[in-house]
Amino acid sequence: MTSVATLQAPDPTGARRPVARRYLMCRPEHFEVTYAINPWMDTATPVDRAKALAQWDALRAAYEAHGHRVEVIDGVPGLPDMVFAANGGLAIGDRALSARFANPERADEGPAYHRWLEGQFAKAAAASETNEGEGDFAVSGDRILAGTGFRTAVSAHREVEEFFGMPVVSLELVDPRFYHLDTALMVLDDTIVYYPPAFSAESARLLAELYPDAILATEDDANVLGLNGVCDGYHVFLSNRVTDLAEALAARGYEPVGIDLSELLKAGGSVKCCTLELHQVRRGSAPAAG
Repeated sequence: MTSVATLQAPDPTGARRPVARRYLMCRPEHFEVTYAINPWMDTATPVDRAKALAQWDALRAAYEAHGHRVEVIDGVPGLPDMVFAANGGLAIGDRALSARFANPERADEGPAYHRWLEGQFAKAAAASETNEGEGDFAVSGDRILAGTGFRTAVSAHREVEEFFGMPVVSLELVDPRFYHLDTALMVLDDTIVYYPPAFSAESARLLAELYPDAILATEDDANVLGLNGVCDGYHVFLSNRVTDLAEALAARGYEPVGIDLSELLKAGGSVKCCTLELHQVRRGSAPAAG
């Protein structure tokens, strides 16, 4: 584990401001639940694809209405989970690393996302180690938080650290319901929100040390994938099913934007799962040369 400093609490007098972001999304034109690779998936539960498309369109419209740029990658028949674009890779500055999926059902998504990323970034590479992109990697200021335990190998943390030239903090996930980091932790502008029971005791202690001002999510909000959200510095796009978390965010000066993604929740995904952020380099977190 790389040694990193504690993130400082924000100036309480400073007003929060949204920052325009660039996101990659994939419309769920081929979405269905035909296999079960996480506890949320039930092949016996019907999926309303038309409803899933309408909900996805509403999420995209919300991003664009708030000033964000949305790129769209074409879905591939036979890859129903490709809608969960966050899993496709990690992109920071002029570098992008495409995913190498743990489950064979999703293996072909890696090359599909790689082709898109390769056409957009000066330095694009396909991962050698098993990782599921922003599902398990979260850029937080000058560091990257990284999940392991279900989908992404610890060796992938080292690969990402070397490729992007940023310190990576390894965190162990222990609850199968929260199989990706982005189901148990969300990066805000100056801190994080997370659900401590989703992590090993050691990882929970580490998060408490690094982010003393973090918001701790309730079990009820974690159970509706309420932490699977996206923050632009002011607006927080997240499930419209959260209760306590919406109040906690508002109390910290954020504006929650509730989104209904109930159909995609049937496959274990929500707002963040549908959204791969193409990060700009900020605050000295430039990738290493080479």
